[in-house]
Amino acid sequence: MMPEIIAENIAAVPSAPPVETRAERLRNFWSDFRESWVAVGALIVIGVLLFLSFGAPLVSPQDPYDMAMLDWLDAFLRPGTEGSGGYVHLLGTDNAGRDMLSAIFYGLRTSFVIGLSAGALALLVGIAVGLTAAYFGGRIEALLMRIVDLQLSMPAILLALVLVAMLGQGIVQIILALVVAQYAYFARTTHGAAKVERGKDYIEAARSTPLPTHRVLFKHLLPNVLPPLIVVATVQVASAIALEATLSFLGVGLPLTEPSLGSLISNGFKYIHSDRYWLSIYPGLALMLTVVAINLVGDQVRKVLDPRNSR
Repeated sequence: MMPEIIAENIAAVPSAPPVETRAERLRNFWSDFRESWVAVGALIVIGVLLFLSFGAPLVSPQDPYDMAMLDWLDAFLRPGTEGSGGYVHLLGTDNAGRDMLSAIFYGLRTSFVIGLSAGALALLVGIAVGLTAAYFGGRIEALLMRIVDLQLSMPAILLALVLVAMLGQGIVQIILALVVAQYAYFARTTHGAAKVERGKDYIEAARSTPLPTHRVLFKHLLPNVLPPLIVVATVQVASAIALEATLSFLGVGLPLTEPSLGSLISNGFKYIHSDRYWLSIYPGLALMLTVVAINLVGDQVRKVLDPRNSR
């Protein structure tokens, strides 16, 4: 009789839900993400822009930064005009005879390189600072987070301007300046999420074992603070692209020999009232489309990863 009662009690205990595999998590994430057709459309736009930018040497009718390919007689051609090269300049040309469509493709490539590189490096630095502060606590946490708070109190564009003025012009210098200007956002997000996870039993259990500190940090703690970081990363990539364009527009970003949407907008701005609207309008639209598309994708990612929205 007793074995039957025990068996019934065991059968009445609810079983633990099965653990999702990585492939299942990705499928569930995509299933939730594609519920928003706006986000899916924005993702497609980003894919097309990435293809056009990194494939610029293949799809562009002209290398706009090869002086041997430029003809001064093609300067200020209106959109849709055929130039001396035998092809139609769909978006017109600038004051140097540079095909604007090609220049935009090359400028987008620079924007993506800087945005993705600066975002990835700022993410790594922010994770290191935030995890260290949350894990060790005490004076280390107080020192690191006061530095982060001090930096967050300053506008990112002002800090980037100061750093670029100190480091000089160039892609590497711009990336370093943006990393310093943006890592604090990742550090604050990492610290907040890691602080919550730090007090949970599984972290205390891991600390009670002879596991090295770096394994506890990156194997047990980090995976549980990644979801909010992914959301911040998408937003900061868009912010880095916009900041680079702003710096180049102000003349302190990339040099004139480097393709940049900000430089194109700045170059055409002085002609905006002389019926040569295409010189700055089209690069501006390309920049706006890129930033808006990335932000739309990031907003949907935030909604999908928000545990309050889980079904």
